[in-house]
Amino acid sequence: MIGADDRFGAASSNPFLAIAAAYGDYTKKSFEDTKLFVEKLCGAKSLENAIEVQTEFAKTAYETFVTESQTIGVLYGDLAKQSYKPFGGFAAKMTPTN
Repeated sequence: MIGADDRFGAASSNPFLAIAAAYGDYTKKSFEDTKLFVEKLCGAKSLENAIEVQTEFAKTAYETFVTESQTIGVLYGDLAKQSYKPFGGFAAKMTPTN
């Protein structure tokens, strides 16, 4: 899987921007895929062909959703790690050393 830092470049310095960029990319891709699907569906010559187009679209949409969800999940994980860094020293001080 592509790392969040590799994929979103400068946005990776701000995890909120990286998450927003990931959602924006997913939304744009989803819209383009749906537009292409409607065009193909309108050009279908038979019911069988329309079902094939719909099946292909459903498979592609699911695969894209899973891939993008994993990427966004990694970004949220990075955000959580970054958010808890300031508390790392505090937790170490509060832990008994017996």
